[in-house]
Amino acid sequence: MILDLDGVITHTAKLHSLAWKQLFDTYHQKLLARGQPGYPDFTERDYHLYVDGKPRQNGVQDFLESRGISLPMGDHEDSPDQETLHGLANLKNTFFAAALEQQGPEVFPDAVEALHQWRKQGLKLAVASSSKNCKEVLEIAKLEHFFDARIDGTHLQLWDMPGKPAPDMFLAAASALEVAPEHAAVIEDAISGIQAAAAGQFGLVIGVARFGAGKEPLRNAGAHLVVTRLTEISLENAPVQNAG
Repeated sequence: MILDLDGVITHTAKLHSLAWKQLFDTYHQKLLARGQPGYPDFTERDYHLYVDGKPRQNGVQDFLESRGISLPMGDHEDSPDQETLHGLANLKNTFFAAALEQQGPEVFPDAVEALHQWRKQGLKLAVASSSKNCKEVLEIAKLEHFFDARIDGTHLQLWDMPGKPAPDMFLAAASALEVAPEHAAVIEDAISGIQAAAAGQFGLVIGVARFGAGKEPLRNAGAHLVVTRLTEISLENAPVQNAG
């Protein structure tokens, strides 16, 4: 079982969404202060459409391009005040880190229950998150002991690996668990993550639609099964695909 973190195990997606809005509102005001044209406000729809589940710099790029703005990529080490995609991505992370320190991660009770159950069943578990804060979030939430492997945003940078919707992150997690993709399940709440799992031809791709989120977009992106809580997942009756 390979699980995303934000929106699947923890509700840090709420903190991420707020940090993204703070970033794009701040940059909007910077443009206006220089006498440059502004752009329509960042919305919840923009969060799901352009940034959710992606490496930070790619989320910055996709949102700004949707507003007709193009910036140089820059470098991972760019300071938060540099006007590059990496610079703005690092500024977003300062906003998120502050919110995480103040509020801490909210953990979904159904996720903890499911993790306990899957551990009892002897399943190998991995977490695969685009967030560079994944390790810290798991440690604060005291969940790190559940997982046999972790692939996150730090590995994307270290290995120069493309993020979701490319399948590389999930394939790396499967390799770390020493299991073929067709014999593994991926659990994701983001469209980009579902697309990544589908592209990796995993045996079971499970979408998580919490808080009344629509199930159809996840199905359209390639999910075999869509649930609202992880405790709804019954592997005995799951429609496993591509298993040999």
